[in-house]
Parts: sequence; C-alpha cells; structure tokens
Amino acid sequence: MTNFTRREFLKMSAQMAALAALGLSTLNSTVAEAEEVADGLTWQKAPCRFCGTGCGVMVGVKKGRVVAVQGDRENPVNRGLLCAKGYHVGAALYGADRLKRPMLRKGGKLQPVSWDLAINTIADKIVEDPTRFAIYGSGQWTIPEGFTAMKFLKGGLGSNHIDPNARLCMASAVVGFIKTFGVDEPSGCYDDLDSCDTVICWGNNWAEMHPILYSRFIDRKNKFEKVTMVDMATRRTRTTEAADHYIEFRPQSDLAIANGICYLLLKNKTYDAKFVAERARFKSNDGKDITLDQYFEFLKDYTPEKVSKISNVPVGQIKMLADIFADPKRKVVSLWCMGMNQHTRGTWINNLVYNVHLLAGKIGKPGSTPFSLTGQPSACGTCREVGTLAHALPGGRVVKNEGHRKEAEELWNLKPGTINPKPGFHTVKMFKALASGDITGMWVQVTNPGQSMPNLNLTLQKANDRFFVVSEIYPTATTKYADVVLPSSTWVEKNGLFGNTERRTQQWFKMIEPPGEARDDVWQMLAVARKLYEKGFEGMKNKDGEFLFTMRDEKGKEIHHWKWDVYKKHNIDKILFEEYRPFTTKKHKDIAPYDVYVENRGLRWPVVQNGNGQWKETKRRFVEGEDPFVEKGDGISFYMAKAGDKKAIIWARPYEAPPEVPDEQYPFWLCTGRVLEHWHTGTMTGRVKELKNAMPHAFVDIHPADAENLGVYNGDRVRIKSRRGSITLPVSVNGRSVPQKGLVFVPFFDEAKLINQVTLEAYCPLSKEPDYKKCAVLIEKV
Repeated sequence: MTNFTRREFLKMSAQMAALAALGLSTLNSTVAEAEEVADGLTWQKAPCRFCGTGCGVMVGVKKGRVVAVQGDRENPVNRGLLCAKGYHVGAALYGADRLKRPMLRKGGKLQPVSWDLAINTIADKIVEDPTRFAIYGSGQWTIPEGFTAMKFLKGGLGSNHIDPNARLCMASAVVGFIKTFGVDEPSGCYDDLDSCDTVICWGNNWAEMHPILYSRFIDRKNKFEKVTMVDMATRRTRTTEAADHYIEFRPQSDLAIANGICYLLLKNKTYDAKFVAERARFKSNDGKDITLDQYFEFLKDYTPEKVSKISNVPVGQIKMLADIFADPKRKVVSLWCMGMNQHTRGTWINNLVYNVHLLAGKIGKPGSTPFSLTGQPSACGTCREVGTLAHALPGGRVVKNEGHRKEAEELWNLKPGTINPKPGFHTVKMFKALASGDITGMWVQVTNPGQSMPNLNLTLQKANDRFFVVSEIYPTATTKYADVVLPSSTWVEKNGLFGNTERRTQQWFKMIEPPGEARDDVWQMLAVARKLYEKGFEGMKNKDGEFLFTMRDEKGKEIHHWKWDVYKKHNIDKILFEEYRPFTTKKHKDIAPYDVYVENRGLRWPVVQNGNGQWKETKRRFVEGEDPFVEKGDGISFYMAKAGDKKAIIWARPYEAPPEVPDEQYPFWLCTGRVLEHWHTGTMTGRVKELKNAMPHAFVDIHPADAENLGVYNGDRVRIKSRRGSITLPVSVNGRSVPQKGLVFVPFFDEAKLINQVTLEAYCPLSKEPDYKKCAVLIEKV
C-alpha cells in the first residue's frame, strides 16, 4: 500500500476532480494525460456557488466552458478541499434543460418572446400597482444584485415588500444576535475550530451540511489531538458517528436544556462572575431590567430533574454539559444552523445559547465562541449586510427609524420622504398576501418558493391570477406558475461578490458567457427600472430628476447600462459595490474598496485601513487588538449594545411547547432538511449526473422499532399525512440517519415529492422564520 502525505492527497484529489470534470471516466488516466487535456485552460478564483461556508474554488475554463474545478489552496476557508457538491459545481451550469430565452405566458402556455417585450410587460404591470408589487430574493443573490433590488423597490417603487428566502433559514439568528449584542452577525470565525478543544452541535449535522468545516475539526481528532464533540440532536446522523457524546432530546426542548445549563452554572457558582459583572446585564422575557438574583430565581424552574422530564435527556448528560462550560480551561465552540433557527422560538433559543457562553465567559477568546452557521453563499453578505429584508435598509438600518431613512435617501440621492416607514410583508405573510390579492405582483430571483415554502397549499397554488415573474436558470416548481420567465446568468457567467458565514467578502470575475439569451439578474432589474423611467414613472428619478440608477464611467460619461451590449462592456458590479460601501460604516461593518477584494481570497469585515495604507480584516469582533472599534483597555467590548454600556444581554427566556405536537390522530413528529448530495431544492445539483445518481429521490427515515410496528422495511412505501397534505415515499431504516422513536425525517430536495405540502407554516413571532423541524404526521403503509 502506498502512503501519501496530506499534501499529496490534496494534490491527487484535485487532479481526480479535474479529470472527472473533463470527462475522463476512468482512474487509469495519467497525470500527463490530464495535463495534456488541460493545456490551454485558464484558471481563476471564485467562491463556491453552494452553501454559506464560502469555500474557494479554482475554475478551469477552456474554449468558453468550465471544464475543471479544484479546491483553492490559497483560500483560508477550505485550504484546497471541496465537498462532493463543490467538486461538481461547474457541472451545475450545463443541464440539458437550461433556460435560454425569455418566455411570456400566452393562452396558458409559456412561449418564447424578445427581451424587449418581456421587460416592457413587466414595467407595464408594475405601473398599474407599484406599491403592491413585491420582490422575493435569496441568500444566493450576489451583493450587487441584492443592493440593486433594494434600491429598485425601496428607493424606486416606494414600497418595502421585499424579502429573501433567507427569512426561512437565518432570520432567527439575525434577531437573536441583535437582541443579545445590539448588532447582527458572528463575533467568532472559522479559526476557532482550529484552537477549540470542544464543539457542541445544537441540532446541527455539519458532517453533511458543512462538510469542509466538519473536516477541519475532525482532522484534528484524527491526528490524536485531545478534542471532544458533543452532538445534541433529535436523530442520529453522520455527525453522530464521530461524536464523543450523543444527546438525544425531544423536539423544542433545547430551550429547557440551555436554561438547565445556566441554572447549574449559577447554582454551583461555576460561572465567570467577573466577566458577567463587567460585560453582561439581565432582562426578563418582556424586556425589563432584572438582577442576577432575579434571573437565578427564574432559572429555578430548570433544575436537571425538571429539564430531564421535559427533554427526555438523562440528568447526567445535562450535568455533563454544564461541567463542560464550567471548566475555565475548556475552549468551547457552539455550532448551530437550521435545527435552532427553523423553530417557533428560534430567536429565544439563539438568545439562550448566548446566555450559556456569556455566563461561562466563553466568547471573544480564541477557540471559544457561539457560532451560527448559514446555508447559502451570501445569506450574510447580501441578506443580512445589504439588508434585503422587509423591515431593513442597507448596513443594519431599519425603515422605521427616521434617521436611518434620511441617511439612505441621502446616499441614494432620493427626494426626502421617499422611503416608506412602514415595513413590508415578511416571507410567509408575503405569499399569503399574494394569494389574497394584497400583493398583486411579484418578481422572484434566485430561489424556488414553489418547492421551499412551508405549507405550499397556502402559497402559489392559490395565486394563479396574480402577475408573477421568475428569473431562473432551469425550469422549477416555481416557473410553472410564472407569467414571465427570464433566463438568468449564474455563478461565473457573471461578475459577483458573496459574503460568507464568517463575515468574509469574496469577489470573482465573469469567466464564460451565459447560454443563449440568458442575462444577469442585475441587468434585468436595471432594464426594467429604465423602462419605468422612460414611461415617466416618477419613482425612477432621483432628486435631481436623473434616472435613479445613473452610472458614469471614469471620465464622467453616463453608461447606458440598460442596453445589454453596453452593460457587458463595463464592470457594473464594481460601481454598485462602491455605491454600497458607505452604507456599511454605521454599524462598523466596514468593507474595503472593490479592487482590494480582487487581489485577496476574501476579507472578514470590519476591514479598515491602517496607518500604512493597508486594508486589514478582523478575525474576531468585540476583541481588543483584533476589532479596530474596541477602545484601548476595554478587552472584550460589546460596543454596539443599544443601552450604550458595552454590555451584552442575558435574557430570561422560558421553555415553550411547539404549536403542533403528535397526538392519537397524527402520532409522529416530522423533521425536514437536506442531504450531503443535494443543495436546497435540487435545482442545480439535480442536474449533476453524479450527485443525482448518488441520491436520486427523497425517502423517509424511520426508527427501526417504529418500522417494525408499522410492518415496513427498506424500500416499502408509506404515506406521510398531516392536517395540511400528504405524500408517499420509500422507507429507509438504519440508513444515513436514525431518528428517535416517534420521529421521521424527510429531505426536501425532490421536486417530484414536495414534502412542504405537509409542513406547518407556524413561525417565530420575533424573527418570522418558519419551523420546518416539527409538525405532527400520520404514517400509513401503502
């Protein structure tokens, strides 16, 4: 057997991936053959198109096609590694059914039309009812795309009916950060995975959902470093296989567990009293200031015995968790994603995990941080930082705040009073409004709500008479409802910038032409804006009477970017990014000039210029010596606290049962989620042969005891039925995941099996994020 060093293994993995992408189907191809085939390739950097990790990819282009992909060894995120999806990201561009021409519905059927007709049709419909026209976007929007949509709707149409699909995945994390720290986004970074000794997964299957970050930690374990992983979950997964401890809890009882940890830290006086006194304050659930003693009185309802009764977690495991946080020498990273965020009390559980870290003093130190992971490549950079939300404005501003509105109007050169102070509809309410007629038109870009919305029976299925525009790259469950379908460029078919989970902004250049007549989403919106301007629509004029999206070249000459041939000759992304930059300084989310990102593998904000003129990133926020906005002598400073005292808030949040629980009629829990091979609704990964073959269709994971009681086994078909709908799926027993008894798991990537016809649309009242992890279902053998 040949022994390989890690460096040699990485090199071979990259070569094999490139060979596969080039169509060399066997492993007998030599390196020399690969180099011969690869002759003439040009390689450029780009972040991966899929999840929020933000892995660096080297993209090989030959004769106008992406023909090879390998991990970027110079990118500090992934250090040359990619996951199964990442190695196939280039193939996602080349599905046989790629959309290539604009289409307009005529006589009930979508028919090819010219871009002029499509753009004119959209503009005419918007003019009819501009304030009831909505935009539904995505954490896959690039930063310039999201910024354009915000200015178009909030600055141009005078409406706030814009929201992203990120409302469905990270809104609870956003509100949780703001409620605790006064500002959004993680204080820690991926480097903490290299220096921590303990990772606690709060309902997070990172082995499949964030495999590169998982490998970054597990590699340390494989090198016999003394590191520990605790997997807290409602089902056993691939993460569990590598965990040192598995803690299985009843759905929603994570609220009680977190409070139970806090109770033990205070009861045993093992909390960091100095840190808490200097850097935290306490609030009741209704927002009133309370004392430490009053907070402890609240926690007396969460003794280990009471928590065990609620959660079904043994008392010993609850005490073990408290002991981990009590040990001053332990460096602990808490990780979570959809398990906590997609929760009818998602904001509360985010707050409670922060409580644990604040009481233990395990924040703002290398290897100790609470860290919320994201699922989309720019959910942070676009949705959270640009602020493409119904209540928000760029840079952490909100529409309700008069001062914030004035600042945005000045930066956008709008007439005073242009921005509407009333927040628009959040995602769930927006689609209900589309069905009811309170929203009369909608433009969807870079997402597939016809498959991903909870309780699909309440959304597009009831909105057939509304005007509906979809910008897409493939036919989806959403395009079938569209009146207008616009073929879009994607990934390296256009310029772009993403912002990942650790606040890292990354840039890439266009490398290939889009197929057929497909065009950039930014151009599409600029073209409609210009058409509205030409029709005399006042909202598309700035306060000087010029076109709202007036752009000029370096010589001051106006760029007619609404003309596709002109747009292609200019880097419109750079102009939009530089227009966006001044918005970022208010909440100390400062970003560097565009050209700085061209020369780097991303930078973590805040990025500021030092005395030597160099642009420096920030590893950890709120930490003296790392965060440039922490004053000398403060050490750790939560300087964005709303009270101005530089203290984070420890909230007294109670346990609350979910709105729907199993009963005699519907005796099982249903949990939904993703699998390693597919990303979200499978629009892209479903077109990649290797990924599709590896995971061709959806299934339902069932506990072996439940399967025996139902009289089913692998491959048997069962009907999953809720109060809202039903689907039929094959059974998987002892497969990739094993749910706890009484719970079943179904992935949502399969367009032919829409599990969201079954799910519940109940959402967190603070974040408005729906709960895809808990509803009651009946399982019947077919």
